[in-house]
Amino acid sequence: MRAVVYDAFGVAPEVRDVPLPTAPHGGVVVEVRATGLCRSDWHGWAGHDDDIALPHVPGHELAGVIAEVGAGVENWRIGDRVTVPFVCGCGRCEWCIQGDAQVCPEQTQPGFTHDGSFAEFVALHAADANLVAIPESVSFEAAAALGCRFATAYRGLVGRAHLAADEWATIVGAGGVGLSAVVIAKALGARVIVVDRHQAALDAASLLGADHTVLADGRDVPALVHELSLGGTHVSVDAVGSEQTCTDAIHSLRRRGRHVQIGLLPPVTGHPRVPMSRVIGWELDLLGSHGMAAVDYPGMLALIASGALHPEALIERVVGLSEAAELLPAFDRATPAGMTMIDPRRA
Repeated sequence: MRAVVYDAFGVAPEVRDVPLPTAPHGGVVVEVRATGLCRSDWHGWAGHDDDIALPHVPGHELAGVIAEVGAGVENWRIGDRVTVPFVCGCGRCEWCIQGDAQVCPEQTQPGFTHDGSFAEFVALHAADANLVAIPESVSFEAAAALGCRFATAYRGLVGRAHLAADEWATIVGAGGVGLSAVVIAKALGARVIVVDRHQAALDAASLLGADHTVLADGRDVPALVHELSLGGTHVSVDAVGSEQTCTDAIHSLRRRGRHVQIGLLPPVTGHPRVPMSRVIGWELDLLGSHGMAAVDYPGMLALIASGALHPEALIERVVGLSEAAELLPAFDRATPAGMTMIDPRRA
């Protein structure tokens, strides 16, 4: 099969033929119809994840059709339309049993713990615990968008921060996660302020319903947020993952506010500094959000079916594997106003 492969961290990926995966015990092989290009993929390529074995095929948010079913799988058949959370639980441990597969100690992650979905086919583990059926009314591209950025934003706002109607939310970063958070927050009835360095991204956020936008061009972002929200927001989200964006998000909160850290903060140049004096003095809650378990998908899918959520509106473009290989190394410098999806069947 054709796949995007890199042989060393930070070295340009290339598209080449690699062996077809086989279904693991309890797992399946999925023919990939759509897979998202995400900042997490760039972190992996840049060498920020020590668990990646080389050579490596990236890609972790996907949707497609089951092409092979391994021994021990009970609930799935060849031809089923499926997606999967980017964190796949083992299905057996106490965390999976209680519905928290996203923190499973034995988790697998396509594109990180094993070869991922920037390919025509991908192997997935513990299918009965992790696969999610895609309704016929939902496109493969929209379903792939749910696997990482949209589902992570949904869990961050709904399951972690418990964002309520009429509360204020600051969302720092208007990429895939940030724009997903805008859509979800507005569906919940919240008032939203979006912060980004690029006007095009802010324009996209406005089209999706953001109440206010703030261009991070050297101005005092938290002060502007406090002015717009009359004292700071109830919830903040760092959807980028840098010392500056984390700090701006936390300082944008009102007293007793809740901060959700979704953007990765790898200690590339030392562990990032977090304004803990503000956290302590204002009794702020710091919440991590690491994806969403398959058992939590029905609530999100119900909102999509009702028309309240439109993940397909976040897709900016669809490319093939060759263009994806070119885009990956530059993702940290790119300014997409939405998600880039990959169709491996394209040239």
